[in-house]
Amino acid sequence: MRGTFPLIGVAASDAGSKALQAALKRLRKIGSLPDVPVIRLQEAALASDAELVVQVLEGGLGRLSRHMAGANTELATLRRERETLFENYRALENAFHARNWDTVSEVFGHGPFIDPKDQGLAALLRETEIVQLFPVSSYAVSGFAVHVRDIPADETGQLVVTLDYVESGEGIAEWLIPYDSITEGWNFFSLPKACDGSPRTLRLKISATGGLPPELSLGHVITNERYAAQARMPHADLDMRPLALRIFTGLPGARPTALPNVFTPSTVISGRKVEDYRLPVELLRAVANVSLSPIEPSFPTVRFLELEDAIVCHPLSEGITAGAVRRVVAPGTARISARAVIDHPEGKPGTVGLMLVPLSADIRKQIEALADGRSLPPTTFFSGWTEITAEQPIDINFMLEIPTSRTMDLVVLSKAATNSVDFAWLKVFNFRLVKYLEKSPVREVANA
Repeated sequence: MRGTFPLIGVAASDAGSKALQAALKRLRKIGSLPDVPVIRLQEAALASDAELVVQVLEGGLGRLSRHMAGANTELATLRRERETLFENYRALENAFHARNWDTVSEVFGHGPFIDPKDQGLAALLRETEIVQLFPVSSYAVSGFAVHVRDIPADETGQLVVTLDYVESGEGIAEWLIPYDSITEGWNFFSLPKACDGSPRTLRLKISATGGLPPELSLGHVITNERYAAQARMPHADLDMRPLALRIFTGLPGARPTALPNVFTPSTVISGRKVEDYRLPVELLRAVANVSLSPIEPSFPTVRFLELEDAIVCHPLSEGITAGAVRRVVAPGTARISARAVIDHPEGKPGTVGLMLVPLSADIRKQIEALADGRSLPPTTFFSGWTEITAEQPIDINFMLEIPTSRTMDLVVLSKAATNSVDFAWLKVFNFRLVKYLEKSPVREVANA
């Protein structure tokens, strides 16, 4: 034995000693093993030495091997028990955060109240967002419910719901709910985990993309303007009235028994600051034609519609029609959504997509690579092609794997799905961008 490591080689012949040395040479590749000494038994004392080796193998070494096997079994059992304890601890932690042993408990509520003079908030949701502060502490909150009083016949679109902290601006979660998943009455939104840490103020933001959204209910008039629903644009219905809202504590993911549905977060924001912004009309008005097509029509294929705040991107029978809006995608943008429609009853089908291009890149070369089927550079992002037919609006939701690190150009793309594109008046509008603020952006200078 060398040092304290219990390894030794024993050979009874010269041939055995050579074979053992060769085997130990291969074992030296394992860096955790020291050099193993080899003892050559002499023929004169072979009988007594062999008896000693047998005693070692059948004695302490065998007991040590059996002991280590039992220890490994115990370690595996302890590992399984540890995982079980962690799962039980998480469940207990969530329960104690709720301050009681009920699965879900309501701690605050604004009941719905319908005023005959109400104009409705559907149009407002499409133009801006409605902001509602929670009038209770954030501690232990695990979900909330919003009341909807009417569902539109056209169920194409999404309701965008975001929850964050007022004091720090850090986001918690975001929900993208299709209109056809929402029911009349209370709709429950579950948080990824119960809010912990110091008590803070929660802020709820609701907006919509697509067709006419569901009609949100408002509560009774209150005296505290801080906790009334607010919007960037004035609206008569929001005069000192909050959203019809219920706030719950309890186990995250558990639905209150009386509520018909539950929505889990589409995105867990995990403390990042979230900013929801839309493209200003001044920038959309400056859209430039960067199309790649051998056809030169006598009419403009890319232009801005003043009355509708939309970009027309008329597809041609060959090539790709493209309109570029420069310097509109801010650093940290993680998702872009827009709505597209072929606004003519006889419009032929087409495809539409969005692309983000760095300021220093050649947009036409990126479009050429896309048309030829070549791979795009890693700094360029493409949403993919979405098919669209006449008078059937669609939503384009472009989610990036990682937020953009620099200012980028937005390119609207379209191409024909068939040989004929007569009356294919394709319009893209209602651009909405979501920005995550979590690191310093990279500055980039555009080409002159």
